[in-house]
Amino acid sequence: MEASAGLVAGSHNRNELVVIHGHEEPKPLKNLDGQVCEICGDDVGLTVDGDLFVACNECGFPVCRPCYEYERREGSQLCPQCKTRYKRLKGSPRVEGDEDEEDVDDIEHEFKIADEKNKHNHMAEAMLHGKMSYGRGPEDDDNAQFPPVIAGNRSRPVSGEFPISSHAYGDQMLSSSLHKRIHPYPVSEPGSARGDEKYEDGWKDRMDDWKLQQGNLGPEPDEDPDAVLLDEARQPLSRKVPIASSKINPYRMVIVARLVILGFFLRYRIINPVHDAIGLWLTSIICEIWFAFSWILDQFPKWFPIDRETYLDRLSVRYEREGEPNLLAPVDVFVSTVDPMKEPPLVTANTILSILSMDYPVDKISCYISDDGASMCTFEALSETAEFAKKWVPFCKKFNIEPRAPEMYFSEKIDYLKDKVQPTFVKERRAMKREYEEFKVRVNALVAKAQKVPPGGWIMQDGTPWPGNNTKDHPGMIQVFLGHSGGCDTDGNLLPRLVYVSREKRPGFAHHKKAGAMNALVRVSAVLTNAPFMLNLDCDHYINNSKAVREAMCFLMDPQTGKKVCYVQFPQRFDGIDRNDRYANRNTVFFDINMKGLDGIQGPVYVGTGCVFRRQALYGYSPPKGPKRPKMVSCDCCPCFGRRRKEKYAKDGANAESAMLQQGMEDDKELLMSQMNFEKKFGQSSIFVTSTLMEEGGVPPSSSPAALLKEAIHVISCGYEDKTEWGTELGWIYGSITEDILTGFKMHCRGWRSIYCMPKRPAFKGTAPINLSDRLNQVLRWALGSIEIFFSPHCPAWYGYKGGNKLKWLERFAYVNTTVYPFTSLPLLAYCILPAICLLTDKFIMPPISTFAGLYFVALFSSIIATGLLELKWSGVSIEEWWRNEQFWVIGGVSAHLFAVIQGLLKVLAGIDTNFTVTSKAADDEEFGELYSFKWTTLLIPPTTILIINIVGVVAGISDAINNGYQSWGPLFGKLFFSFWVIVHLYPFLKGLMGRQNRTPTIVVIWSVLLASIFSLLWVRIDPFVMKAKGPDTKMCGINC
Repeated sequence: MEASAGLVAGSHNRNELVVIHGHEEPKPLKNLDGQVCEICGDDVGLTVDGDLFVACNECGFPVCRPCYEYERREGSQLCPQCKTRYKRLKGSPRVEGDEDEEDVDDIEHEFKIADEKNKHNHMAEAMLHGKMSYGRGPEDDDNAQFPPVIAGNRSRPVSGEFPISSHAYGDQMLSSSLHKRIHPYPVSEPGSARGDEKYEDGWKDRMDDWKLQQGNLGPEPDEDPDAVLLDEARQPLSRKVPIASSKINPYRMVIVARLVILGFFLRYRIINPVHDAIGLWLTSIICEIWFAFSWILDQFPKWFPIDRETYLDRLSVRYEREGEPNLLAPVDVFVSTVDPMKEPPLVTANTILSILSMDYPVDKISCYISDDGASMCTFEALSETAEFAKKWVPFCKKFNIEPRAPEMYFSEKIDYLKDKVQPTFVKERRAMKREYEEFKVRVNALVAKAQKVPPGGWIMQDGTPWPGNNTKDHPGMIQVFLGHSGGCDTDGNLLPRLVYVSREKRPGFAHHKKAGAMNALVRVSAVLTNAPFMLNLDCDHYINNSKAVREAMCFLMDPQTGKKVCYVQFPQRFDGIDRNDRYANRNTVFFDINMKGLDGIQGPVYVGTGCVFRRQALYGYSPPKGPKRPKMVSCDCCPCFGRRRKEKYAKDGANAESAMLQQGMEDDKELLMSQMNFEKKFGQSSIFVTSTLMEEGGVPPSSSPAALLKEAIHVISCGYEDKTEWGTELGWIYGSITEDILTGFKMHCRGWRSIYCMPKRPAFKGTAPINLSDRLNQVLRWALGSIEIFFSPHCPAWYGYKGGNKLKWLERFAYVNTTVYPFTSLPLLAYCILPAICLLTDKFIMPPISTFAGLYFVALFSSIIATGLLELKWSGVSIEEWWRNEQFWVIGGVSAHLFAVIQGLLKVLAGIDTNFTVTSKAADDEEFGELYSFKWTTLLIPPTTILIINIVGVVAGISDAINNGYQSWGPLFGKLFFSFWVIVHLYPFLKGLMGRQNRTPTIVVIWSVLLASIFSLLWVRIDPFVMKAKGPDTKMCGINC
């Protein structure tokens, strides 16, 4: 497909399809009747059978027959693209080297593979056979094994190899000539006689190959000059690095000790009630039991923490050998954006530029941008980004710079000359910085222009109205900005594909927000490129380590363990956070402690970005099963069972032929039923359904790009997912605004495992809301999503037990914890109010403590401190980060989590839905200026109230102790400690309320007045400076002393 061939917009349901050339230079049209030879420029032509001539069966590089025959006769006999030796085709003369080949059509007999891994390709060919009128003729006996398939009314024939150069659409878009050939993979179903025969034929060859790989066959290692490289290639691509036993064993022992101490402590608290404050005592007991339960759910999934190490050099030796085709797997990269006002196009552009310039083969990378807001501003900014990428990408690769997002690279305060030896680097860097600044001005101008929408809507350059003027009612749109036929940089090298996608939206359809947009990208990419792996990034998360995808491939492409890995999750790292990280934006306790612990069980949870998926796992397939142990068969040596088994086998042998025939019929019936169910599962698109069965990726090599784009518009139509399993079993799962947790959970329930990869240089970096109100709103959204999952059928507490519990128990503990943690806000709120009540009422939640009972408290606090310190020791997290996390746990618990529980209950019980708000990614011009800005929100009311009543309680308690004398200080210390614990945890929140030190917001003045009023009333009520005389009432007895 050619880049910049026009914006394709259409609706499958309305049978509309238009091509808009408003943003492209006019280009000469080429003939679409056949491909053009890339060597001489003539038409490729047809074979002797009337089919399109395909010279190279490996890559389909378009070459005409005269050039093909000349290359075989006079040249190197190699394909110019993939360097594979040309094979003799029917009707071509023999040349030297063809003596070993049979006198048959090599295309039809090239892929005689009986290996089990091609089973999905066999099923794909079976489905296509019933839906297409091209391919093999009736003389092909292999087709006899494919049962007929019932074609749906909306089904389309497979049509297309992406990319192929094309310049015009028009009538070809509506009726393309689908006459190219499909090269099948004839693999018989296991269990059939034919399949067994092929299996026996290929067994010896596979055994010889295995021996050759193991070094037991062929030349001796000493005689092989590449023996060292081969040995290196056979080594694993990664390894687990267990935590040192000197660090992890004491940690586990302290956890067990803390659990025992906690049991004794709760027993003591229950059997020693406070009779004069039974309400306070009972409330505190309920809170402490819930805290203990929550701690168990959080602590035990950290029992097996591990680190991992990757070997990028071994990956290159194995899959990037010199002189051979690059075997690294293709990757489709997904970037999602909605509102260009909240997610600035310049931020998105930097993310895209870092993707296009990553250290990976350019023909293996395709970048898809989902614009769910159908914004013309985003579209035009992407067009500018594609042009700037032609200069930026070669600069990055020439000088090997990091990071490869220009905004971050030029703003880094480091020595950019370090390790640079090219004399032209300084000059080219200055020129590139100037180019980037001009690019920023152009993008900023687009954003300024988009601030005011014209009355008649946006108009494109050719006068065509922008199809997305109505963001809630518009057709699907696809634009290929960069590709094979228009995506070259300034040095003439190819660039990765860059595709703009905006799915169709119509009133009355459920679009499922981000999860629906991601599923649309999955289908579009499957039709156009179908890479076996997908990288998902938020628009503000740029690639900070250009080798990040290679790091993931060390796990996903490992021949030993990679097949069972559903995704590789990277930790989230952030730029622009204040030095003290006041609101725990870095979240290092979760990413560096909890996620490492999960990696030692069944893998980390999916956190929404920075994750490389296996496409087959998103399609709902289960991981491959290991070989089963053969069943034991008794022999004649046992007189009790030998004859009986022998007679049984003799009886079975008499009906062997009929049994095999019956088995073959059942296999065919099962295949037919599965084919009929595929479209009910994946949707009414034969091209997409076929792609789901291609485990190694790739597109069917026989179609025009026009038909591919038409099918891509079809799969992003708003009604495509109706009556399918999208969102319930396939792709991103619907039902929660935190679709990431739910999606990863479903994969783990099927038996997949995930990997946590932490390279030394962070793989991705993003932006985090450092303002207090924005941060609380972000946490509110996460907590509300967890509440939705808890009340959904996918709740980890009871989902996933059917079909064998493939989810490990500690992994289930972690998932349960991710859904119940917002409920901790209720006991936490009560526990934070209790100290103030105790101080104001002169009561306490515990009875007087004896010396023996004090040991419980000392042991409990000691175990808590020891657990934290040992956790920090093996994880490498600093104590400051740990303390910030503890503080924000209280701040978020009594504000965002509390509101999430209330909103979740309203949604479940009353059906009142809440709106999803996109977190703003816009940065303040002043460094950390956003940190000090004050934005009032109702989320601030609960923690502010808790702060005030605790401060009032402390003042009232101290005043009362001063008034009553020395004996009142003893009971007061426990209450004051309790209250100070609350105030210290809320201290960052108090600083956020105060804003800058030299500014006092109006709201603080109002609260100060309110506080003073309350304190004055309490002062009068306590009357601390009036001596409370003990003895008879002088008014009653009449004695005037």
